[in-house]
Amino acid sequence: MTTRAKAKKRAKPKARTAAKSKPKTVDDYLATLSADNRAALNKLRKNIVAAAPGAVECISYQIPAFRFQGRMLVWFGAWENHCALYPGTSIEPFRKELGRFDTGSKGTVRFQADDPLPATLVRKLVKARIAQNAARQQKKDG
Repeated sequence: MTTRAKAKKRAKPKARTAAKSKPKTVDDYLATLSADNRAALNKLRKNIVAAAPGAVECISYQIPAFRFQGRMLVWFGAWENHCALYPGTSIEPFRKELGRFDTGSKGTVRFQADDPLPATLVRKLVKARIAQNAARQQKKDG
């Protein structure tokens, strides 16, 4: 290894500058989106709240999320080519209902802003996640 390569290796990494500021609230996050993505995620947000009254909004992994009874419930966000809901492994029983949506990644449901998730399906996914969290808590409490 050359002296120059060694010096480069020892050098401290440069501080990364964020391209965008990190959102502090769900409204901050939504304000950065296009109108169609914002509308789709606001609709999703309302459906989640309807399915889990008392759920608390937060930012987790720099995207909007909800906590319910002290545990993480679901996450959601918008990306360049799609919007997504992240209810975790609770999607498995709903594979058939999720048929027209991309569920390629474990626990991820991708959809287009102009073809949002139906409210009834969101409700089922959120309720399943609540049940999953309750079962985990019960097992933990033993």
